[in-house]
Amino acid sequence: MYAVVEIAGKQFRVEPDKNIKVPFLHAEPGQKVKFDKVLFFTDDKGKHHIGAPLVEKMNVEATVVEHGREKKVIVFKKKRRKGYRLKKGHRQNYTLLYIEKIAKARATRAKKATNGVEGEAKEA
Repeated sequence: MYAVVEIAGKQFRVEPDKNIKVPFLHAEPGQKVKFDKVLFFTDDKGKHHIGAPLVEKMNVEATVVEHGREKKVIVFKKKRRKGYRLKKGHRQNYTLLYIEKIAKARATRAKKATNGVEGEAKEA
């Protein structure tokens, strides 16, 4: 079972009980997060569910494990015979997520209007 989910503007393939690195999310380590932008889903039987653009009533639940920084990327610019050289470095922040489950979203029941009295409907 796996799903393709949009997290922070990027698409990731997620599976239950796996860790993934995503762009930095403003959540504390240990906090649970839900992602409801599921674009594609494959169930245990191998049946594919393709969203148009999203798969209805599906979400992915995850826990934030830690925050960190990627390895340094060096940006070097040079123009020959001009004496121009520029060296910069960049480290991208990331969040490590533990995917707990891929599940159908629970339907919330709307309360029936009872005009302020619970258990009894107003008679006309």
